[in-house]
Amino acid sequence: MTQSLILRRPDDWHLHLRDGAMLEAVLPESARHFARAIIMPNLVPPVVTAHDARAYRDRIMAALPEGMDFTPLMTLYLTEQTDPDDVADAHASGLVSAVKLYPAGATTNSASGVRDFDKVRGVLDKMAEIGLPLCVHGEVTDADIDIFDREAVFIDRVLDPIRRATPGLRVVMEHVTTSDAVDYVTSQPQDLAATITTHHLVINRNHILAGGIRPHYYCLPVAKRETHRRALRAAATSGDARFFLGTDSAPHTDALKESACGCAGCFTAPNTLSILAHVFEEEGALSRLEGFTSLHGPAFYGLPANEARITLTKGDPVPYPSRIETGDGPVTVFDPGFALHWRVT
Repeated sequence: MTQSLILRRPDDWHLHLRDGAMLEAVLPESARHFARAIIMPNLVPPVVTAHDARAYRDRIMAALPEGMDFTPLMTLYLTEQTDPDDVADAHASGLVSAVKLYPAGATTNSASGVRDFDKVRGVLDKMAEIGLPLCVHGEVTDADIDIFDREAVFIDRVLDPIRRATPGLRVVMEHVTTSDAVDYVTSQPQDLAATITTHHLVINRNHILAGGIRPHYYCLPVAKRETHRRALRAAATSGDARFFLGTDSAPHTDALKESACGCAGCFTAPNTLSILAHVFEEEGALSRLEGFTSLHGPAFYGLPANEARITLTKGDPVPYPSRIETGDGPVTVFDPGFALHWRVT
């Protein structure tokens, strides 16, 4: 039985670092294990222009503890006022690695997102021309659509029409949660990929709702039925290069999570690699873990895989903290509900 794995140092292709005191507290949790990460731009106010992205990158690097090696890959928040030339210049300078599409109102801090997709057609055309990926939060926000159906409806109503209207646009469906999304990705050309989170490989909607509401399992897109979780596991462990890790690690203080209108997000940065090794071992796919965490993402983004290596070793349970302290308040670490025996050494 395998007791040790050596992997190229992984990357996180979907990460929330927040800002200020929260940034200072959570950044080391990702930088400890991950070499690079696609940084989400949904701050308040959002990261809309190249100037915003450069300033945010500077704040991230200033918060990085001495001796840690970590590269933030910046993104721009797509709005109906986004300037195609600003996007192109930011990409050409090496500042920006992607643009993020939030349908307005879809998730935390998405009020500035897109409502009329015709108004961003010029930006999408420019992105297709220069090869800049579009990262998509794939949910519709129509009040008449059940929250568990929003991803599937988004594919039909929004994503597929966008891709047909903009040939050559490279798209990442972020944090997919349904078999519908898995099937769509596998049916399309190689210019479409998807990230899968750690927590969606572990929980289904029962974890949130059965036996009482558990706010620290609440995320958006919300976890779905067990059949969908099984489809995500099959995709993640398949070796298909169109699927790769994006943790969507999203810290909120306990006070905001455990309130009358709790924030969406699971904070998985500290224990993601231990959880993934457990999942891949359960699926008999430890040999494919490196592809999912370290190879498929760089290949899609046109970047080299990391040369540095990490070692995962199986042994006694790893005592991860239940929460971390930040200047804004405590943040609960995602609890997978089982003992974790794989540790990064």
